Amino acid sequence: MSLLFSPLPVKGLLLKNRIVVSPMCQYSAEDGFANDWHLVHLGSRAVGGAALILSEATAISSEGRISPDDLGIWKEEHIAKLKQITDFIHRQHAYAGIQLAHAGRKASTRAPWKGNVQIGRAEGGWPTVAPSAIAYREADELPLALDKQGIEKVIADFAMAAGRAVAAGYDVIELHAAHGYLLHQFLSPLSNQRTDEYGGSFDNRTRLLLEVIDAVQPKMKAHMPLFVRISATDWADGGWDIDQSVALAGLLADKGVDLIDVSTGGLVTGVRIPLEPGYQVPFAERIRKETGMMTGAVGLINSAQQAEQILEDEQADLVLMARELLRDPYFPLRAAVQLGDEPAYLPQYERAKPGREK
Repeated sequence: MSLLFSPLPVKGLLLKNRIVVSPMCQYSAEDGFANDWHLVHLGSRAVGGAALILSEATAISSEGRISPDDLGIWKEEHIAKLKQITDFIHRQHAYAGIQLAHAGRKASTRAPWKGNVQIGRAEGGWPTVAPSAIAYREADELPLALDKQGIEKVIADFAMAAGRAVAAGYDVIELHAAHGYLLHQFLSPLSNQRTDEYGGSFDNRTRLLLEVIDAVQPKMKAHMPLFVRISATDWADGGWDIDQSVALAGLLADKGVDLIDVSTGGLVTGVRIPLEPGYQVPFAERIRKETGMMTGAVGLINSAQQAEQILEDEQADLVLMARELLRDPYFPLRAAVQLGDEPAYLPQYERAKPGREK
């Protein structure tokens, strides 16, 4: 059996393979509510054979949405449709995970195909918040620097969202501390210029993330893994970098975080990112080797052989895939054949199994 299709225990779960559907914003919700688009989008990838299906960045509060079209989990009414989706995923012998997020200063933005610009107040936009009053783009309205009461609300919102995620049937919770959203904004000195206990030193800049973890964990069931997605580097001088990421990983290990989902970038504009296949994998590898933490690799991983090599080289424990699974929800079935494994076709699709053409 290949490593890609070997099972992996993660806390109380046993993943049937190492392929994870990376969280991918669909910008297809209304007032935070999931709908049939999300059911089909996520459900088809479960049918396709991935072991863990991570829902897109899901807002913990209405003001924490990236766009008006974001998925949300800030009220009890959101739970019912999400539960329908997780139930379907479970029936396909896969696990369901959710990425809890707050967009911070990158909130109130139009979906990519609607312009990807900040929405003005007159057009239905809303005030944004951040660690410091520093805008993401020059044309953006300055965000409001969170005071202590605002920070306490963010922590409480993450905790309540985690409780709703459990009620909705999720098996894994991932905290979004990457891609320039609120928790990442607190981590990076480029966006965090506070002078209180949440700014300045490394310990202060990591404080909010650690307090969110402390608030979320009691809401989770004992068997549920907790993931944290980070941007291992801002790709910018004076910003968050891999050395700080390694140090953070040690703190997360002490907190009982089960896996670090290693991405990069998203905090500032105008940076040069060396986009090439697997360009983020070395960051996952270094964190894994220097801290002993389980890591997930993500970023332009497009083939079975590439994913297998990442695991063989012990660069990561899981492979998270995004664009390739948008192109082909059934990539895991094809990849199994390419690696000489038995593809795990569900009974309804058995007739399409290689060798059963007649």
